[in-house]
Amino acid sequence: MYPKIRLSVVSYLNSKPFIYGLEQAWMKDQIELEMDIPSVCASKLISGKVDIGLVPVAILPELKEYHLLTDYCIGANGNVNSVVLVSQVPMTEIEKVVMDYQSRTSVMLARVLAEHFWKISPDWIQGKDGYEETISKTTAGIIIGDRALILKYQFKYVYDLSGEWNKFTGLPFVFACWVSNKPISKEFTADLNKAAHSGISNIPEVLEMYGSGSIDPEVAERYLTENIDYHFDADKKIALQLFLRYIGEIKTLEKSETTPST
Repeated sequence: MYPKIRLSVVSYLNSKPFIYGLEQAWMKDQIELEMDIPSVCASKLISGKVDIGLVPVAILPELKEYHLLTDYCIGANGNVNSVVLVSQVPMTEIEKVVMDYQSRTSVMLARVLAEHFWKISPDWIQGKDGYEETISKTTAGIIIGDRALILKYQFKYVYDLSGEWNKFTGLPFVFACWVSNKPISKEFTADLNKAAHSGISNIPEVLEMYGSGSIDPEVAERYLTENIDYHFDADKKIALQLFLRYIGEIKTLEKSETTPST
């Protein structure tokens, strides 16, 4: 028997299948489970407050050491419906983008698309709680998670970031992976994989147990079974490496812009 492993998991609807698997009796006694928004999952893994996180992939370069665990992730092959850029004006008229404070991956994805696919150069504004109300006129916004599934219908223009990435690259997209900041035993990794498989194989039971919150139950089931693709397959691994390369280019450019010239 291995010591308890500390895990932080995103608290969105798309993580509920994983939570279902982790809370099965054979797994529950082996872990200390915490549920957080993506940015908090990320900070806990970076700081070492947890051993494993279901974390936004954009934070991988910030970890001193990381290991990708399980055959499963939160990804999509085409439109994901829960990660969107919304606006009241067409893409070419957007002047500012308010960034969702809950996930860096979605923000970085939008920035990659803006530079390489949409060919726009808006001002990027850090969003705070309630920032959705500031999205108007030429100010667009990034909205993710359960809020996106509900709020996106309030806006005239909705750009699905995973769908746009697919148009740009022909690849699926990976939003979050199971990541550890240290080596994890083969025994626990196998159990984690089994738990993840159990959850995604029992979506109706997951929704029956946890419900869908403010989201229509039929919409929630379609979302989990048709929009989210949980399998961390070869194409998603290729997509992940490509995305990390684009992130590296953005950070290198930012660093060069802030470094004083001699």
